[in-house]
Amino acid sequence: MTDRHEAVVVGGGIVGSSVAYHLAREGVETLLVDRTDDGRATDAGAGILSPGTTSRDNEPWVKFAVEAVAYYDELVPVLEREQDGPHGYAKRGVLSVAMDDEEANVCDETLERVRERQERFGTPEPGTVEELDADEAQAKFPPLAETERAFFSADAARVNGRTFEGALRRAGRTHGLSEREASVETLLVDDGGVEGVELAGGDRIEAESVIIAGGAWSQSFGSQLGVEIPVEPQRGQIVHLDVDADTDGWPIVSPFRGHYMVPWDDGRVAAGATRETGSGYAPHTTIEGLTEVFEQVLRVAPGLADATLRTARVGLRPLSPDGLPVLGSVPDVSDVYLCTGHGPTGLQLGPYSGKLVADTVRGETPETDLEPFAVSRF
Repeated sequence: MTDRHEAVVVGGGIVGSSVAYHLAREGVETLLVDRTDDGRATDAGAGILSPGTTSRDNEPWVKFAVEAVAYYDELVPVLEREQDGPHGYAKRGVLSVAMDDEEANVCDETLERVRERQERFGTPEPGTVEELDADEAQAKFPPLAETERAFFSADAARVNGRTFEGALRRAGRTHGLSEREASVETLLVDDGGVEGVELAGGDRIEAESVIIAGGAWSQSFGSQLGVEIPVEPQRGQIVHLDVDADTDGWPIVSPFRGHYMVPWDDGRVAAGATRETGSGYAPHTTIEGLTEVFEQVLRVAPGLADATLRTARVGLRPLSPDGLPVLGSVPDVSDVYLCTGHGPTGLQLGPYSGKLVADTVRGETPETDLEPFAVSRF
């Protein structure tokens, strides 16, 4: 069977769904093909949206993340108008905590960066960051241990990746988006240009443009395109805990050792996550990984010791060598585009990345220069 669309998006996590939605919204006849792999990063991520307070010191990433998180304020109201389901986005403050002297030093360095970002980018918004003593920090998050240092930023948010992906898909359908659960086996490339894709089972989809947003699986298309897509899976294990308390209003908790706790309004706290580079395609929990997560929970918030395990999730993050996403066109093969490589920050960057790549596909100049994220940088 042969079908035809103007654009085919390969991969349906939050990134691919954003590309497909933005194309369909602008009138491009779009098909989203998703094989719903176990271990998709979208399904497991915690969705912390606070680039202004991150201890990450990568200038291109921070600048892009500030723009990407700001885009949520534009996109969310549109999704509320265009579809009638939940979107999983909510404003929540983030409580950054140092539990020992080593973390306190990192806290001081981070506060300096926060002040610099406020001056350069206007985020966090002036007046929204305050230093807290141990009692004040615990008042905001009751299970917390005594802190060495802490500061709170009210200018933060969180998003449920699965829920937001669903909202993008539903909104896309109102603009004519088509979807298909299938595996893209082959890109149809001829004479330096793409002609479509072939699915498992032999069905062919003719297309003027193909966008690869396959997350950790994106690299499999590199050999067909004559380019290395250096994205590898990094396993992340995360637990969701049931807490016998009213968690409505609790802030996100961000210690300075890479773990976090994200409260939800249904008495649930998500805690994680491991960063297992070199894990391969193994979307399952391990004793070692879960032990690491639970040890960090008890180190930072011993008041959660009586919480019960609701579920454990595993995501395979698409990690690039320099930690930046891989966005834009593919050299030497026209009308093929990449939107992948977001690593552990796909929920922060994904909706905006999808918009920018969709703009590029339509021949528009994206509002943010994608050159720093081009696959040719490798």
